Amino acid sequence: MKLKNVNAHLHTPYSFSAFSELTEALDRAVQENVAVVGINDFYTTAGYEAWNTGCAERKLYPLFNIEFISLNTADQQAGLRVNDPGNPGRTYLSGKALAYPFRLASPYAEQLAAVQKESNEQVEKMHEKLNRHLSDIEPSMQLDLEWIKTHLTKGSLRERHLATALRLKVNEAVQGDALKAADCMTRIFGGKALQSDWSNAAAVENEIRGNLLKAGGAAFVPEEPTAFLPMETVCQIILAAGGIPTYPFLADDAKGNYTDFEGDLERVADQLEARGFASVEFITTRNDVVLLERYASYLHDRGFVVTFGSEHNSPAMEPIELFARHGKSLNYRLKQINYEGACVLAAHQHLLSQGLPGYVDANGKANKDKRNEYILLGNQVIEARIK
Repeated sequence: MKLKNVNAHLHTPYSFSAFSELTEALDRAVQENVAVVGINDFYTTAGYEAWNTGCAERKLYPLFNIEFISLNTADQQAGLRVNDPGNPGRTYLSGKALAYPFRLASPYAEQLAAVQKESNEQVEKMHEKLNRHLSDIEPSMQLDLEWIKTHLTKGSLRERHLATALRLKVNEAVQGDALKAADCMTRIFGGKALQSDWSNAAAVENEIRGNLLKAGGAAFVPEEPTAFLPMETVCQIILAAGGIPTYPFLADDAKGNYTDFEGDLERVADQLEARGFASVEFITTRNDVVLLERYASYLHDRGFVVTFGSEHNSPAMEPIELFARHGKSLNYRLKQINYEGACVLAAHQHLLSQGLPGYVDANGKANKDKRNEYILLGNQVIEARIK
C-alpha cells in the first residue's frame, strides 16, 4: 500500500479560514501533493457540495467532517482542563466521515441549527459592543454587520470576522499608511501600542482579537451556556449524521506541558474509550514531533483511528502538507498512522454511501477487530477516486 499525504482537518470560509475561497485550499493541496483532504468547519456542513465538486475536479479524495465546542459539566465542576487550556470542561469535538450528501433528522437537525444560531448571535453582540467602543474613539469608524456577513462570511459569523473587518476599516481610514494605522490602533486599544507590523494582516488581527474580543477586552461578550451542547449530545448529532465522534488532542504545548485530561497517556486513552471515542486527531503544527509520535503511536496501537490536520482556522497561511512544530517534517511512522486513519474514514464514507453500516454503528460502537480490513478498503476507495 503506497502512502499518500493527508490533511484531515481544514477549515474553509464557510466558518473562518486563511483561505479566501474554498477552492484555494484544494489548489494548494494539489500543488503540495496532498491527496486526501478533510473539510472540518465549525457547526456547518454548508461547504460539502463545493468541497466534493472541487475534489472531483482535482482528483482529490474528500473527507466530510464538522467541528463543535461542547461542554462536559462533570469535568467543568471538577476544574478539569480537557482540550481547551483556559476553560475547564469545555471540549472541542470533531465528527469525521459524515454521510454525503449530508442528512440529519429531528431532533438533531434542530439542535445543530440552534447552536449555529447561538454562536452567530454571540458574535453579533460583540459587534454591537465593538461599535460602541469605536464610537468613543473614532466616531466615524463603525463596522457594518450586513457588509461583514455579505463580504466576509458564508453564513457562519465568527469573532475573527470582526477582527478582519476592523483591520480593513482602519486601513481604509488611513489609506494604507502604516504609521497612521499603528497610531489609530493604539487609541482603539486604549493606549496599548500595536506590536505587529501593519503589513502582517494575520498578526494584526490576532492582536485585535486579544486586545478587544477576548476576556477583558472592550468588546468581549461571554458565551451563554446554551452556546455549548453537552458532549454526549454532540456525539449523538455526529452519529445521527453518519459520522464518527472524534476527540481532538491539544497535546504538548511549547513547554512540553499537557492539560489535566491529556497528561497521562494511558489514562486518557482509558477515559476516551469509556466515553465512547474510537477516533482521535492532532493538529500537528502545535506539537513537538517526538512527543507527537509518542502519543499518536500509542493511540494507534491501542486501536484508535488517528488522523492529523492543520486546521487553518486563523488568518495565517501555512502549508497544506503537514509538519510538526517549528516546521519539522513528519516521519514515515506518523505518515503511515495518518494515512491508515484516513483509509478507515474513507471506507466508512464509502459504505455509508452504499447504504451499508460503516466503521461505527448508530450507537458509536466501532468495529475495531476489522480495522485492517477497513484500511485496505479505504485505500482502494481513495486510489479509485484520485486516479
